[in-house]
Amino acid sequence: MKNNVLYPSLDTPAVLIDMNTLEANIKEMAQAAAGAGVKLRPHVKVHQCPEIAKMQLEAGACGVEVGLIDQAEVMAEAGINDIIVAHPFYGERKLEKIKKLVTRPGLKLAIVVDMVEQAEGLSKVGQEVGKKIPVHMKIDTGTKRYGVLPGTPTLELAKKLSKMPGIEIAGIYAHESSAQTAPTDEGVARVALEVGSIMCEMARLLRKEGFAIEDVATGASPTIFAICRWVKEGIHKEITEVHPGQRAIGDIAYSYSLGCERDRCALTVLSTVVSTSHPDYVILDAGFKALGGESIIGRRDTPGFFWNGMPSFGVIKGRDDLWLGRVGAESGWLYYKENAKKLTVGERLEIIPNSASLILNIHDKAYGVRNGVIEREFDITGRGRGT
Repeated sequence: MKNNVLYPSLDTPAVLIDMNTLEANIKEMAQAAAGAGVKLRPHVKVHQCPEIAKMQLEAGACGVEVGLIDQAEVMAEAGINDIIVAHPFYGERKLEKIKKLVTRPGLKLAIVVDMVEQAEGLSKVGQEVGKKIPVHMKIDTGTKRYGVLPGTPTLELAKKLSKMPGIEIAGIYAHESSAQTAPTDEGVARVALEVGSIMCEMARLLRKEGFAIEDVATGASPTIFAICRWVKEGIHKEITEVHPGQRAIGDIAYSYSLGCERDRCALTVLSTVVSTSHPDYVILDAGFKALGGESIIGRRDTPGFFWNGMPSFGVIKGRDDLWLGRVGAESGWLYYKENAKKLTVGERLEIIPNSASLILNIHDKAYGVRNGVIEREFDITGRGRGT
């Protein structure tokens, strides 16, 4: 085709999702969870799309996990009826949203907390609506994000929560990260073992003290397969649920952390070469308004991270001879590396982004493609629902 015009029916920039890759990623996670006998609850904050969430449910997921209450609203409105809100929150406006959700017929909703102050509002809502709201205690297993410390602090929090009317402790929750170790298969397996062991120990401790802990959740994108392995081998008997998110879609950042292999990244941004006037680079019509501007600078010590002093703002699919080294608001500078094949105006290229989460939070729509043909459209209905 003249000038290599991929997907001529689309204006660029446009978000593409390879259906073969997406389906393979979803199936792989579902099979791992089923093989270990644990529930799979994918975190949908990455795609924020009920249609993709339903694909995950059809593959065997028990429900979904969202980061924010507003995203829970989106999923509930689409008919998804088993949701956990993973990020603790505070404030009256959000509690009003919770009140509407917990009174929604057929919806099973649970909330993650790591402080009594967060639970106080939930207790009030539960009393007002006449039902107990399930809460899951977030345990800090080393990521130093949300979470109460394991051991005595966890037990003390459980005792305080158990005295509050309108809520009930339903489980414990952890989110581990491969950033806790070197990004190697051995390192990830070790983190999964350590975090899973902490969570199993906490479950045993709480149950011994009389708490009816039903759900014990861990297993992020980098660690899901290692966690499932430890469960299957009988080492982590108490783990009941895994909650990977990014692995369904994949991006460059997660390929660094072993959360998804580079060739399993399902999402790309379609862009057009709009200027070739300079001998050293071309200009694309995709800048940070389309790509998000993530440089993954935290990985700067990784060999090959910089080229000619520039970080990369995404990888050009099938073109290792090109370097996306600079982005403006609406333009991207794509540099020729040594012996690169020259580009022409009008050529279209697919960019594997550094952050799929950023991409899907700044676009209203994504196009599902299969073998070079647009198969369906996805509405990113959760976009912008994070306030």
